[in-house]
Amino acid sequence: MNKDYLSFYINGKWVRPENHTTLPVINPATEKSFTEISLGTADDVDAAARAARAAFPAWSQTSREERLAILDKILAGIKARAEDLAQAISQEMGAPISFARTAQVGTGIAHFATARHILSTYAFEETRGTTQIIKEPVGVCGMITPWNWPLNQLTCKVAPALATGCTMVLKPSEIAPVSAMILAEIIHEAGVPAGVFNLVNGDGPSVGAAISAHPEIDMVSFTGSTRAGREVAKAAADTIKRVCQELGGKSANIILDSADLAAAVKGGVMGCFGNCGQSCNAPTRMLVPQSRMAEAIEIARATAVKAMPGNPADESTRLGPVVSQMQYDKIQSLIQAGIDEGATLVAGGTGKPEGLDIGYFVRPTVFGNVTNQMTIAREEIFGPVLSIIGYKDDNDAVRIANDTVYGLSGYVSGAPDHARAIARQIRSGMIHINGAGPDFSAPFGGYKQSGNGREWGAEGFHDFLEIKAIMGYNA
Repeated sequence: MNKDYLSFYINGKWVRPENHTTLPVINPATEKSFTEISLGTADDVDAAARAARAAFPAWSQTSREERLAILDKILAGIKARAEDLAQAISQEMGAPISFARTAQVGTGIAHFATARHILSTYAFEETRGTTQIIKEPVGVCGMITPWNWPLNQLTCKVAPALATGCTMVLKPSEIAPVSAMILAEIIHEAGVPAGVFNLVNGDGPSVGAAISAHPEIDMVSFTGSTRAGREVAKAAADTIKRVCQELGGKSANIILDSADLAAAVKGGVMGCFGNCGQSCNAPTRMLVPQSRMAEAIEIARATAVKAMPGNPADESTRLGPVVSQMQYDKIQSLIQAGIDEGATLVAGGTGKPEGLDIGYFVRPTVFGNVTNQMTIAREEIFGPVLSIIGYKDDNDAVRIANDTVYGLSGYVSGAPDHARAIARQIRSGMIHINGAGPDFSAPFGGYKQSGNGREWGAEGFHDFLEIKAIMGYNA
């Protein structure tokens, strides 16, 4: 095992970068470093991109059976190293260890299993009259991933890229890089040919920008903030490469008058607080009938006060810290903005929870009587902060839900026919009806400033494929 994490994985080997700049990796529960990584440069990206380019001709021509065998080995490797991955994720981004084992590592297993299932029957060719339509790997892929769901965001890119015959250069988040390094070890042990998968650690302005602009990289798959997504797109523009982005969100959770209010509000609060609010698709705007605002507030208050943050290493903890001092400070300023702008503070507030003076712990916070023009209803907070907004009727609920620059996810609770009718009117890439959970075979992605392209499921293959038409092929 590459215990010091100072090397990069390039062309099938762990190599030390020439630049000796290092960065500590901070455990957000202790505020102390538990390891360190090297910070890469454009030269490291160049070496990785050239290795990926050299490996592409052979890997792109491998058979379906060869790639299925590789996916099976990686899947087995993730399962074998599941506890290592869970411990790394818990330490690097603060997920409670029980959540890291089930949800965080579970998504990584699910994405490889789903990609393997899709690849087994995926139609790479189609005949239309005398023309043959062929789907071919797009080429060398650059991947830039965030810290909030580190293994999930890696595997939903790496698995379909491998399955479709692409080679790749990955930059994981420098805040949560250890789980990515373990995945690289798993990929190496699985026998993935040298150069097919490469990993370079570093920050966005150096490594991320170099990946986005590199002429040997054919597409970039980016997950992160909308602000950073703009920079990736600008850097990629000169080489006209494909850019696929999964960005921010401010998802509405519409509780209809036909819903079980108590169950829907309780579920909505816990859904918002999941992963300590650090999910781009979190249901952070709860919309309730204005006539039932007081009732919803009391249900939310009773639910929120039971959400007690604690040490993520404790098996019983369900809510850990947020990832960094920077995130903590941002969340505090947004909670204060909610207070200053006149929202009703229902639970939580600024400062740390009682007894948790060390660590980036945030008080789980609920605001009531929020208007959709308040800062807390407009900006992505990325912490355990819920805004409850009242609406007059169905049309008003849909209007408020769509009144955002984002369009990643949405949630509707109510009588099935009623909920389905509302779901069709929400301008977002995904809608969950009556508490439905994630579907790994369904496309994941958003409208508007939540990004473009889709990950997960068969649609997750599309962005890694080019389409070729050969006329006269079947004449």
